[in-house]
Amino acid sequence: MENKALQSLVQGISLEYFNKPFLHQAVFNNRLRTTGGRYMLQNHNIEISMKQFEAYGEEAIIDIIKHELVHYHLHIEGKGYKHRDRDFKQLAQQVGAPRFCNPLPDAHFKYLYRCKRCNNEFPRKRRRSIHKYRCKCGGQLKEILN
Repeated sequence: MENKALQSLVQGISLEYFNKPFLHQAVFNNRLRTTGGRYMLQNHNIEISMKQFEAYGEEAIIDIIKHELVHYHLHIEGKGYKHRDRDFKQLAQQVGAPRFCNPLPDAHFKYLYRCKRCNNEFPRKRRRSIHKYRCKCGGQLKEILN
């Protein structure tokens, strides 16, 4: 999905769920890691995490867009647009916007260990001593990736 398709998706969701037009820009931001999207107060634009789209698909992006549009429409109307505000909670519940997005899967492990007894795998960022640590079943670990 490109920024043009995202823009039309955001405009469609805005009209469908809020009955109000989205008059600003929506773009993907590859640098967003801990959040699914972000509403910019200064210019009223919305940024969506490309990593969320790659990991979970269009359904997750739709939920994130709804959440950010709640911020957008409430801020433009001069109502409480922050997470703790009553207006935000009510509108988010009406449109079915979730409070949080799914966490990104952590695929940045460097080491992989497998139990010799039950074949359970343990991805790790740091190296572990296979002589010191064992599986939950008590089996010995074998280093697979290095």
